[in-house]
Amino acid sequence: MQKRSLTIAGHRTSLALEAEFWAGLEAMSAERNLPLAALIRDIDEAREEPNLSSAVRVAVLRWYQQQAGS
Repeated sequence: MQKRSLTIAGHRTSLALEAEFWAGLEAMSAERNLPLAALIRDIDEAREEPNLSSAVRVAVLRWYQQQAGS
């Protein structure tokens, strides 16, 4: 697990994810031409999962599924 601190919507928070999910987030942010914090903010605002870490993992999984054409 890697823990990173960031600011989302003006609030400091930390997010602990496996390295593979951080790599997925970085790839997503590069594809969308968004800073990592902005991408995580977007995921946070749209989430249906109970916590941010889960929402991020689901978002990365869905992004990879779309990349694979699933």
